[in-house]
Amino acid sequence: MGLTRIGPTEIGKQHRLMCHCGAVVLELELPDGVVDPRRCDCSFCRRRGAIAASISEDGFRIVKGQSHLRRYQFGKNVAEHFFCDTCGIYTHHRRRSNPRIFGYNVGCLEGVNPFDLGEVDVYDGVNHPSDRSDI
Repeated sequence: MGLTRIGPTEIGKQHRLMCHCGAVVLELELPDGVVDPRRCDCSFCRRRGAIAASISEDGFRIVKGQSHLRRYQFGKNVAEHFFCDTCGIYTHHRRRSNPRIFGYNVGCLEGVNPFDLGEVDVYDGVNHPSDRSDI
């Protein structure tokens, strides 16, 4: 794991993230570019198939389409997964392990092709630390 830079979009701090139809637009502060992109193998992420990276809530801002965002929760109903109600694209989620951290869909970053990342680590979401009884 570590810092992964993708093309010229890492120059500067501000990055736009949007759903497919453009109804939802977010602005991300990514001074170090896309850091530690990953997939998750939990039952939801496995079906969704997106590559996600994390950002703190103070580096994340919805600039358009708040009313188009829909929330999906499952399991312990702690994590919140958001998607556009028009095109259905997953844009971001609030993590259950730390609600002050958001995961965002790398494929929604403007000017970024997630296939340029090459091999992406897989996070063990099936055995999430929050589900362990010994913690």
